[in-house]
Amino acid sequence: MKIAVTGGTGFVGRHVVRLLADEGHTVVVIARGVDPNPALSAGNVTWVRGSVTDRKLVDSTLSGCDAVAHLAGVNLERPGQSFEAVHVRGTENIVAAAQANDVPKVVLLSFLRARPGTSSPYHESKWQAEQIVRNSGLDFTIFKSGVIYGRGDHMLDHLSKVLHSLPVFPLVGFTDRGVRPVAVADAAWAIAAALVGNRLSGQTVALLGPDEMPLGEAVRRVAAVTGHRARTFRAPVAFHRAHAFVLEKLMQIPPASRAQVRMLSEGIVEPWGDVTQLPPELAPVTSFTDESISAGLPPRGGFARADLTLCSTAR
Repeated sequence: MKIAVTGGTGFVGRHVVRLLADEGHTVVVIARGVDPNPALSAGNVTWVRGSVTDRKLVDSTLSGCDAVAHLAGVNLERPGQSFEAVHVRGTENIVAAAQANDVPKVVLLSFLRARPGTSSPYHESKWQAEQIVRNSGLDFTIFKSGVIYGRGDHMLDHLSKVLHSLPVFPLVGFTDRGVRPVAVADAAWAIAAALVGNRLSGQTVALLGPDEMPLGEAVRRVAAVTGHRARTFRAPVAFHRAHAFVLEKLMQIPPASRAQVRMLSEGIVEPWGDVTQLPPELAPVTSFTDESISAGLPPRGGFARADLTLCSTAR
């Protein structure tokens, strides 16, 4: 099969591309930046540099494809990368290009709690993307995902850097909400099955790990693997929003964006809407253990000057 993958150099996208390439499929990657992913050097992988907001590029890239995995997304708005542009207009472009090129299958990676009427641009733009795909007339699978972790993620990467910089972690709100971390290899496996096996046709499915725990417990597990004893304390959601707002201005990628604060304040265990569960053979099985955490951790070290936006601009 020939499969297009948007966001193919991103965290989840890299794993999906590698899995598809290893299975012998022809993969076309649409991504904004350069990525050292070894799979991109394979003979059956082509990289197209650009954005899903470019309709002409998307249309030409999807020509001759049998399916498209729309994995591009942002949880932090930057110039040219607003939630509206990437999640809504980008999805409109993907669907229109799939229709024009007779691409029969669209797989969308969304967020577990995406829904309308939240006053959260992230949640609502993800929901709009879901609706665009559902109403496209194409065969589709929508994955409403919780926290995905692994090497190169936001969860383990940022949390370990926080712990190495200062082993203190403020929990979001006065109630310790739950999480069900899902390993990226498990997520990629399910996404690939929907793309190439004609599985989960016309379904919206929850993508969650097998273990449910309070966020504080997840922090303590990561801290133990990094060799730290995390001191946690509770802080109001308003504090986290203000803190995230400041760090969004100061850092290239802050430890938590305002969108992520909203996610954690609600808990990330219950999907919103009419959602089905994955069949047992596709359901994530990797537990959030010392072994899986260790495999996903970045090299030891905390935040540095290079993480600051001003230092990046100066270079």
